[in-house]
Amino acid sequence: MHFLITGHTGFKGSWLSLLLRERGHQVSGISLDPDVNAHYTITGMSDILENDIRCDIRHLGDLQDHFMAVNPDVVIHLAAQALVGNSYKDPINTFATNVQGTINVLKASQMIKELKAQIIITTDKVYKNIGKQSGYSETEALGGNDPYSASKAMADIATQSWIFSFENAPTAIARAGNVIGGGDVCADRLIPDLVKSYSLGLTPRLRAPNSVRPWQHVLDCLNGYLTLVHAILEGKGSGPWNFGPDETQIRTVADVSEIAGEIWGAKQSWEKDEEQHPHEASLLLLNANKARTELGWHDKLSFDESIKWTINWYKNVYEGKNPLEETMKNIREFESR
Repeated sequence: MHFLITGHTGFKGSWLSLLLRERGHQVSGISLDPDVNAHYTITGMSDILENDIRCDIRHLGDLQDHFMAVNPDVVIHLAAQALVGNSYKDPINTFATNVQGTINVLKASQMIKELKAQIIITTDKVYKNIGKQSGYSETEALGGNDPYSASKAMADIATQSWIFSFENAPTAIARAGNVIGGGDVCADRLIPDLVKSYSLGLTPRLRAPNSVRPWQHVLDCLNGYLTLVHAILEGKGSGPWNFGPDETQIRTVADVSEIAGEIWGAKQSWEKDEEQHPHEASLLLLNANKARTELGWHDKLSFDESIKWTINWYKNVYEGKNPLEETMKNIREFESR
């Protein structure tokens, strides 16, 4: 099977590419240039790809040409402006990339007559956050107060409209939460910020230590996406799907930081950042019962294992171990479960 991933140079995209190759698939990617320290770059991933393409998904003509040249069996659309903080700084690019870019992917995929399946990746932040103590399920209202959340909700709605209105390959939507794992270098994300502070001998400063998130290892999330691909190929994977941990694995930012600091061996796990920051939801949980009951999917890693695998990846690479070997060690251990 030949997979085309948009955003393959990003954190999820690079892990997904390696996971697919481990499972024996061909992989092509369309993305912007990666960061010099990105997981994609430091693992030397370009050598394993059938096609390693640079293209801005806002440019429909170029995107269509690349889709036709690759001619994949499956498309997984990950490319996005994925940071809440950056969406405040550059809302126009955020909406253009996340909304128009997604529509362009849907249009470009129509050029592939033999395309068998397609997944559009959105986020847990597509849900209209009303402070629910229980997780949001797939039937609940979408919305978004910050530009990132709103743009992803718009992309989600646009995808639903496109599926209803136009002929396309069988297409589903996947929504996931706070995904963690080795090699994430994005600013203003908890794990990269913790690791940066620990490696410099500094105490991390937390904006919102009591915020609750559905922490999930990247491999559990990606395994959900690929389980959904399999369902689509069997004719039963339509509509939106949540992929998040169960209630026993949902913890606060402070919980994550304390476990991470202990694993790293930091003198102090965290301190409170008293500066003012743009608004982010303090409580955001997903209900993934649909994926568990209808797809038979579940997380393989516990909360503690997810944090341990993630921090040990960074710590081992910081101490000189090969990033690709550390990644493949995680993938093969995960696949053996």
